[in-house]
Amino acid sequence: MTIVNNSLFNQMQSMTVEAMGSPKSSTNNVNQSSNSFGDLLANALESVTDLQKVAGKNTSDFIRGESQLTLAEVMISRSKAGIASEATLQVRNKALEGYKEIMSMPV
Repeated sequence: MTIVNNSLFNQMQSMTVEAMGSPKSSTNNVNQSSNSFGDLLANALESVTDLQKVAGKNTSDFIRGESQLTLAEVMISRSKAGIASEATLQVRNKALEGYKEIMSMPV
């Protein structure tokens, strides 16, 4: 689970560094990222799926008594998965909103 969190954190940090780069260099080369938007989106969705799987496994193991996790740790993993799912829904809603706005523009 920490690998997934570290991966998300590293992606967020690299995006922050790219966004804060000098404006002169961004005008010459618009897409400096080696990953396409589709790849980044797929990786983010895989991370959300991994968080949900871990939360589900932790919950079922805790219920069966097969895990050494505390209730607090199980609830934290479920909260992380819930927050990631909610963030995914918000990104989807914003993308659809943007698409609808672009489609309603006159040509």
